[in-house]
Amino acid sequence: MTEKKRRGIVAEDLYELKTVNDPQFSPDGKRYAFVETEINKEKHEYSSHLYVGTVDGNVTQWTFGDVRDGSPRWSPDGETVAFVSNRSGKQQIFAMSVNGGEPKQLTYCVNGARNPIWSPDGSKILFTTSLAPDESITDKEKQKKDEDEKKLEPMVVERIRYKSDAAGFLDNKNQHLALVDFASGKIEQLTAGEYDYAAGGWSPDGTKITFVGDVSEDSDYNLISDVYVMSVEDKSYHKITGSTGNFGLPSWSPDGKYIAIIGHEQEFAGATLPKIWLYTVDSSEFTCLTSELDAYVGDCVAADFQLGGSNPGVIWNDDSRSFYFLLTNHGNTGVYYGSIEGEVYPSLFENQHVFALTVNNHKAVVGISKPTEPGDLYYLDLSTGELNRLTHVNEAFLQEVELSNAEPFTFNAPDGWEINGWVMKPFGYEEGKKYPTIVEVHGGPHAMYANTYFHEFQVLTGKGFVVVFTNPRGSHGYGQQFVDAVRGDYGGKDYLDVMAATDYAVDHFDFVDETKLGVTGGSYGGFMTNWIVGHTNRFKAAVTQRSISNWLSFYGVSDIGFFFTEWELKGNLLEDAEKLWEHSPLKYVGNVETPLLILHGERDFRCPIEQAEQFYVALKHQKKPTKFVRFPGANHELSRSGNPKLRLSRLNHIKDWFVEYLG
Repeated sequence: MTEKKRRGIVAEDLYELKTVNDPQFSPDGKRYAFVETEINKEKHEYSSHLYVGTVDGNVTQWTFGDVRDGSPRWSPDGETVAFVSNRSGKQQIFAMSVNGGEPKQLTYCVNGARNPIWSPDGSKILFTTSLAPDESITDKEKQKKDEDEKKLEPMVVERIRYKSDAAGFLDNKNQHLALVDFASGKIEQLTAGEYDYAAGGWSPDGTKITFVGDVSEDSDYNLISDVYVMSVEDKSYHKITGSTGNFGLPSWSPDGKYIAIIGHEQEFAGATLPKIWLYTVDSSEFTCLTSELDAYVGDCVAADFQLGGSNPGVIWNDDSRSFYFLLTNHGNTGVYYGSIEGEVYPSLFENQHVFALTVNNHKAVVGISKPTEPGDLYYLDLSTGELNRLTHVNEAFLQEVELSNAEPFTFNAPDGWEINGWVMKPFGYEEGKKYPTIVEVHGGPHAMYANTYFHEFQVLTGKGFVVVFTNPRGSHGYGQQFVDAVRGDYGGKDYLDVMAATDYAVDHFDFVDETKLGVTGGSYGGFMTNWIVGHTNRFKAAVTQRSISNWLSFYGVSDIGFFFTEWELKGNLLEDAEKLWEHSPLKYVGNVETPLLILHGERDFRCPIEQAEQFYVALKHQKKPTKFVRFPGANHELSRSGNPKLRLSRLNHIKDWFVEYLG
């Protein structure tokens, strides 16, 4: 029997692929819940459902319908799973018995509810909700005003942080903590005021909770976050970190003696590597456990596929002296073991992206993706390293297509720094032929390309392009000096790194057609694309996405502009305007000859669309070859979690532009 001929990936395959994420072990470690997400082809919407599996490989779907279910959390007795769902309108917290039946709605909050965390005795659930000053925790979800009437009302702004790319305009709402009684449904608000609070977790005896926030008088301007401990009984709280940086993801040890925290003291502003810290409850001692670890604690991989993940932070073992966590390094993420004595070593670290983790008694369920594997869950024995696959969510589809693997290479930048990169051959590759080649630049810049599935790359290779991608200085994964090196030098040595990657590909891969080179990237990658076309004409086509073109205007229009510009450019609007202009691609727009496609979301508050408008008009006024595509309602996350129809359109615009100009 002959094997069915496989085809290359196309953009529309986005609708065929499923993602799995957020695995959570049951208390006895025999089962795990997780979230599976797919796209409804008729409605162009995401559907997410809860599944429960056993460690021997059986999987059962638990929830159904055109809904977004997520954040499954087991009750301490293992009899109930709390989760978040939009099945009643806005996202609320529901609970479902392991014996079946319909989900029970627990919250009816006016602005929805998130992040359920069970109390140790299973009687209450801690959660987060947003409230405006005139709203109460007991207000029921409703459409309070006719939308047309609301549009006619002016929004009065008095805070510097009045909008967010994720949430839009904040409307003076703040994030607050509350409890819901599982039996009675009674709601109790724990926090109030014009501050934002993020839930941490419960102390093992159930008398205290941790939360993350900044409750200082100057919180609107401060760029820090602290961890606090609150008494559940009287709501009093005290700070356990020193207001010296960004700290979060607190996790109590099972014996209640320690709280593990992930964070940093902003020694290198936003480029600082997060570390694991230990707070000793009795002595209030606060120490860094991983000060000698020159790597990123957590997952900072740049990708466009996984949906619905959550950062596991530190996961304690029963001995209250050791724990597991995720670590990012050299193009991979893996599972690491640590102890309160400062031991750190890898438990699972290979050429892959571990994007999810749950642990119970040195057994784990991990989510793993590779360049040719979109992602599945695996059962991992952390004592032996034995790894067994649990899910096969895309197996049938993957039998139809041929994916391109990412082949690693290493090269030296002009100043001798060692840089990592990858090359992907096109579908139908034939020895001796040359192919048009596209250089991809990731966003951040403090992120990392990795050994993970990237749908955009597969679409381009499926159309006959070679794809080259690299981690220039400024990327995570290569130590503190490397990630900090881009600050104050945007468009300097980072640009030379990307050019050196291109040179290496041309010189070492005989299938790269140096007469047909393209370049693309989003966010910082969009900045770099704009910078590249203003400084060289070697690329015959370019696509800039959600980009930055003018640091002077970015300072005031981005939701993070006022501090990001100072952190990353090492300059501010009042004292360093000339420096900001020197590093702005718009200054060099007169040099551009490369045909440039500009893609931007109209609701992008991170890199607002005026950045694209400025660059487009400057090019069009010179009658340069350019096209501007605006995506209605799309924010900065368009390529990763945006409206599926717009995600598909974006991919096809990129592909078609390169086909038109590179052939």
